[in-house]
Amino acid sequence: MSILEVKDVNKRFGGLQALSHVNLSVAENSVHAIIGPNGAGKSTLLNCLVGKLIPDTGSVMFDGQSVLGRKPYEINQMGIARVFQTPEIFGDLTVIENVLIPCFAKRDGTYRMHAFEQVRRERALVEEAEHMLEDVNMQDKRDMHAASMSRGDKRRLEMAMCLVQQPRLLLLDEPTAGMARADTNNTIDLLKEIKQKRDITMCIIEHDMHVVFSLADRITVLAQGTPLVEDVPENIKGHPKVQEAYLGEAA
Repeated sequence: MSILEVKDVNKRFGGLQALSHVNLSVAENSVHAIIGPNGAGKSTLLNCLVGKLIPDTGSVMFDGQSVLGRKPYEINQMGIARVFQTPEIFGDLTVIENVLIPCFAKRDGTYRMHAFEQVRRERALVEEAEHMLEDVNMQDKRDMHAASMSRGDKRRLEMAMCLVQQPRLLLLDEPTAGMARADTNNTIDLLKEIKQKRDITMCIIEHDMHVVFSLADRITVLAQGTPLVEDVPENIKGHPKVQEAYLGEAA
Protein backbone atom coordinates (compact mmCIF):
# COMPACT_ATOMS: atom_id res chain seq x y z
CA MET A 1 0.00 0.00 0.00
CA SER A 2 1.37 3.42 -0.99
CA ILE A 3 1.48 6.25 1.53
CA LEU A 4 2.97 8.83 -0.87
CA GLU A 5 1.84 9.25 -4.48
CA VAL A 6 3.35 11.66 -7.00
CA LYS A 7 1.46 11.78 -10.28
CA ASP A 8 2.65 13.46 -13.49
CA VAL A 9 4.44 16.32 -11.72
CA ASN A 10 5.99 19.01 -13.89
CA LYS A 11 7.93 22.05 -12.69
CA ARG A 12 9.63 24.72 -14.75
CA PHE A 13 11.84 27.62 -13.62
CA GLY A 14 11.98 30.05 -16.54
CA GLY A 15 13.60 28.13 -19.38
CA LEU A 16 14.63 25.20 -17.18
CA GLN A 17 12.39 22.15 -17.01
CA ALA A 18 13.32 20.99 -13.50
CA LEU A 19 10.79 18.13 -13.33
CA SER A 20 9.15 16.41 -16.26
CA HIS A 21 6.28 13.93 -15.89
CA VAL A 22 7.52 12.59 -12.56
CA ASN A 23 5.57 9.67 -11.09
CA LEU A 24 6.56 8.19 -7.75
CA SER A 25 4.89 5.71 -5.43
CA VAL A 26 6.33 5.14 -1.95
CA ALA A 27 5.10 2.05 -0.11
CA GLU A 28 4.11 2.40 3.52
CA ASN A 29 6.82 1.34 6.01
CA SER A 30 9.46 1.17 3.25
CA VAL A 31 12.73 3.05 2.69
CA HIS A 32 12.62 4.66 -0.76
CA ALA A 33 15.72 6.40 -2.12
CA ILE A 34 15.79 9.06 -4.84
CA ILE A 35 19.15 9.39 -6.56
CA GLY A 36 20.61 11.14 -9.58
CA PRO A 37 23.42 13.50 -10.64
CA ASN A 38 23.54 17.16 -9.66
CA GLY A 39 20.74 19.04 -11.40
CA ALA A 40 18.60 15.92 -11.77
CA GLY A 41 15.69 17.55 -9.91
CA LYS A 42 16.00 15.74 -6.58
CA SER A 43 15.77 18.83 -4.36
CA THR A 44 12.98 20.30 -6.46
CA LEU A 45 11.02 17.08 -6.06
CA LEU A 46 11.64 17.01 -2.31
CA ASN A 47 10.39 20.58 -2.00
CA CYS A 48 7.23 19.54 -3.84
CA LEU A 49 6.77 16.65 -1.40
CA VAL A 50 6.66 19.03 1.57
CA GLY A 51 4.50 21.65 -0.13
CA LYS A 52 7.33 24.20 -0.32
CA LEU A 53 7.02 24.27 -4.12
CA ILE A 54 3.81 23.89 -6.07
CA PRO A 55 4.19 21.98 -9.36
CA ASP A 56 2.98 23.57 -12.57
CA THR A 57 0.91 20.44 -13.13
CA GLY A 58 0.39 17.16 -11.33
CA SER A 59 -0.41 16.09 -7.79
CA VAL A 60 1.37 15.06 -4.59
CA MET A 61 -0.78 13.04 -2.19
CA PHE A 62 0.13 11.83 1.29
CA ASP A 63 -2.24 9.25 2.73
CA GLY A 64 -4.92 10.44 0.31
CA GLN A 65 -4.52 14.17 1.07
CA SER A 66 -2.82 16.77 -1.11
CA VAL A 67 0.27 18.44 0.37
CA LEU A 68 0.29 21.24 -2.17
CA GLY A 69 0.05 24.76 -0.82
CA ARG A 70 0.08 23.70 2.82
CA LYS A 71 2.06 25.58 5.44
CA PRO A 72 4.99 23.84 7.22
CA TYR A 73 3.07 23.28 10.46
CA GLU A 74 0.20 21.74 8.48
CA ILE A 75 2.67 19.36 6.81
CA ASN A 76 3.94 18.37 10.26
CA GLN A 77 0.42 17.83 11.53
CA MET A 78 -0.29 15.54 8.57
CA GLY A 79 2.53 13.29 9.78
CA ILE A 80 5.47 14.39 7.61
CA ALA A 81 8.85 15.42 9.05
CA ARG A 82 11.94 16.55 7.17
CA VAL A 83 15.65 16.22 7.90
CA PHE A 84 17.54 18.96 6.07
CA GLN A 85 20.89 18.73 4.27
CA THR A 86 22.41 21.00 6.94
CA PRO A 87 21.10 20.04 10.40
CA GLU A 88 18.37 22.45 11.51
CA ILE A 89 18.95 22.85 15.24
CA PHE A 90 19.01 25.66 17.79
CA GLY A 91 22.73 26.01 18.51
CA ASP A 92 22.34 28.28 21.54
CA LEU A 93 20.09 25.75 23.32
CA THR A 94 21.01 22.49 25.01
CA VAL A 95 20.26 19.11 23.49
CA ILE A 96 17.24 18.49 25.72
CA GLU A 97 15.90 21.99 25.02
CA ASN A 98 16.10 21.35 21.27
CA VAL A 99 13.93 18.26 21.63
CA LEU A 100 11.49 20.05 23.93
CA ILE A 101 10.63 22.63 21.26
CA PRO A 102 8.94 20.17 18.83
CA CYS A 103 7.40 18.39 21.85
CA PHE A 104 5.58 21.60 22.62
CA ALA A 105 4.90 22.42 18.98
CA LYS A 106 3.26 19.01 18.50
CA ARG A 107 0.73 19.89 21.17
CA ASP A 108 0.42 23.63 20.54
CA GLY A 109 0.72 23.70 16.72
CA THR A 110 3.35 26.46 16.69
CA TYR A 111 6.96 27.14 17.65
CA ARG A 112 6.35 29.86 20.26
CA MET A 113 9.65 30.68 21.87
CA HIS A 114 8.00 33.02 24.38
CA ALA A 115 6.27 29.96 25.87
CA PHE A 116 9.50 28.01 26.23
CA GLU A 117 9.93 28.68 29.95
CA GLN A 118 6.55 27.01 30.46
CA VAL A 119 7.72 23.99 28.45
CA ARG A 120 10.81 23.52 30.61
CA ARG A 121 8.60 23.18 33.67
CA GLU A 122 6.23 20.55 32.24
CA ARG A 123 7.53 17.23 33.51
CA ALA A 124 5.54 15.15 31.05
CA LEU A 125 7.14 16.92 28.09
CA VAL A 126 10.60 16.69 29.64
CA GLU A 127 10.17 12.94 30.13
CA GLU A 128 9.01 12.56 26.53
CA ALA A 129 12.10 14.42 25.31
CA GLU A 130 14.37 12.32 27.54
CA HIS A 131 12.91 9.09 26.18
CA MET A 132 13.55 10.30 22.65
CA LEU A 133 17.19 11.06 23.49
CA GLU A 134 17.50 7.49 24.77
CA ASP A 135 16.08 6.21 21.48
CA VAL A 136 18.83 7.99 19.51
CA ASN A 137 21.56 7.24 22.09
CA MET A 138 22.11 10.86 23.11
CA GLN A 139 21.07 10.76 26.75
CA ASP A 140 24.68 11.35 27.83
CA LYS A 141 24.70 14.64 25.87
CA ARG A 142 21.44 15.89 27.40
CA ASP A 143 22.84 19.15 28.78
CA MET A 144 25.42 19.94 26.12
CA HIS A 145 24.97 23.04 24.00
CA ALA A 146 24.01 21.89 20.52
CA ALA A 147 26.46 24.20 18.74
CA SER A 148 29.44 22.43 20.34
CA MET A 149 28.62 18.98 18.92
CA SER A 150 30.02 17.17 15.88
CA ARG A 151 28.04 17.15 12.64
CA GLY A 152 27.13 13.53 13.24
CA ASP A 153 25.70 14.32 16.68
CA LYS A 154 23.86 17.36 15.32
CA ARG A 155 22.26 15.07 12.73
CA ARG A 156 21.31 12.61 15.47
CA LEU A 157 19.75 15.47 17.46
CA GLU A 158 17.79 16.64 14.42
CA MET A 159 16.47 13.09 14.01
CA ALA A 160 15.27 13.18 17.61
CA MET A 161 13.55 16.52 16.98
CA CYS A 162 11.74 15.02 13.99
CA LEU A 163 10.85 11.70 15.59
CA VAL A 164 9.39 13.20 18.75
CA GLN A 165 6.63 14.54 16.48
CA GLN A 166 5.74 10.89 15.73
CA PRO A 167 5.70 11.27 11.93
CA ARG A 168 4.51 8.56 9.58
CA LEU A 169 6.82 9.79 6.80
CA LEU A 170 10.40 10.97 7.33
CA LEU A 171 12.00 12.82 4.41
CA LEU A 172 15.79 12.94 4.53
CA ASP A 173 17.75 15.34 2.31
CA GLU A 174 21.29 13.94 2.05
CA PRO A 175 21.46 12.99 5.74
CA THR A 176 25.18 12.09 5.57
CA ALA A 177 26.37 15.15 3.61
CA GLY A 178 29.70 16.49 4.91
CA MET A 179 30.21 13.60 7.34
CA ALA A 180 33.31 11.53 7.93
CA ARG A 181 32.90 7.83 7.14
CA ALA A 182 32.55 6.90 10.82
CA ASP A 183 29.68 9.38 11.27
CA THR A 184 28.12 8.16 8.02
CA ASN A 185 28.15 4.56 9.26
CA ASN A 186 26.71 5.66 12.61
CA THR A 187 23.89 7.46 10.78
CA ILE A 188 23.15 4.35 8.71
CA ASP A 189 22.98 2.30 11.92
CA LEU A 190 20.71 4.88 13.54
CA LEU A 191 18.29 4.86 10.60
CA LYS A 192 18.20 1.07 10.68
CA GLU A 193 17.42 1.16 14.41
CA ILE A 194 14.67 3.72 13.87
CA LYS A 195 13.16 1.57 11.13
CA GLN A 196 13.16 -1.48 13.38
CA LYS A 197 11.55 0.35 16.31
CA ARG A 198 8.89 2.36 14.48
CA ASP A 199 6.19 2.00 11.86
CA ILE A 200 7.67 4.75 9.74
CA THR A 201 8.22 5.33 6.03
CA MET A 202 11.45 6.96 4.88
CA CYS A 203 12.19 8.75 1.64
CA ILE A 204 15.88 9.58 1.20
CA ILE A 205 17.73 11.80 -1.23
CA GLU A 206 21.40 10.84 -1.11
CA HIS A 207 24.58 10.95 -3.20
CA ASP A 208 26.49 8.38 -1.16
CA MET A 209 25.75 5.02 -2.79
CA HIS A 210 27.00 3.19 0.30
CA VAL A 211 24.15 4.82 2.24
CA VAL A 212 21.58 4.17 -0.48
CA PHE A 213 22.35 0.48 -0.94
CA SER A 214 22.62 -0.06 2.82
CA LEU A 215 19.12 1.27 3.52
CA ALA A 216 16.82 1.39 0.50
CA ASP A 217 14.09 -1.12 -0.28
CA ARG A 218 13.45 0.62 -3.59
CA ILE A 219 15.26 3.28 -5.63
CA THR A 220 14.08 5.88 -8.13
CA VAL A 221 16.73 7.32 -10.45
CA LEU A 222 16.25 10.83 -11.86
CA ALA A 223 18.18 12.41 -14.73
CA GLN A 224 17.45 15.92 -16.01
CA GLY A 225 14.18 16.00 -14.10
CA THR A 226 12.87 12.77 -15.60
CA PRO A 227 12.60 9.36 -13.90
CA LEU A 228 14.85 6.87 -15.67
CA VAL A 229 14.01 3.75 -13.72
CA GLU A 230 12.51 2.60 -10.42
CA ASP A 231 13.48 -0.80 -9.06
CA VAL A 232 14.95 -2.73 -6.15
CA PRO A 233 18.62 -1.97 -5.34
CA GLU A 234 20.07 -5.18 -6.79
CA ASN A 235 18.55 -4.35 -10.20
CA ILE A 236 19.51 -0.67 -10.10
CA LYS A 237 23.24 -1.32 -9.82
CA GLY A 238 23.53 -3.05 -13.17
CA HIS A 239 20.83 -1.22 -15.11
CA PRO A 240 22.40 0.18 -18.33
CA LYS A 241 20.43 3.45 -18.25
CA VAL A 242 21.47 4.06 -14.66
CA GLN A 243 25.10 3.25 -15.37
CA GLU A 244 25.11 5.70 -18.25
CA ALA A 245 23.39 8.49 -16.33
CA TYR A 246 24.97 8.25 -12.93
CA LEU A 247 26.24 5.13 -11.25
CA GLY A 248 29.11 4.05 -13.47
CA GLU A 249 31.96 4.52 -11.01
CA ALA A 250 29.92 4.38 -7.79
CA ALA A 251 28.39 0.98 -8.47
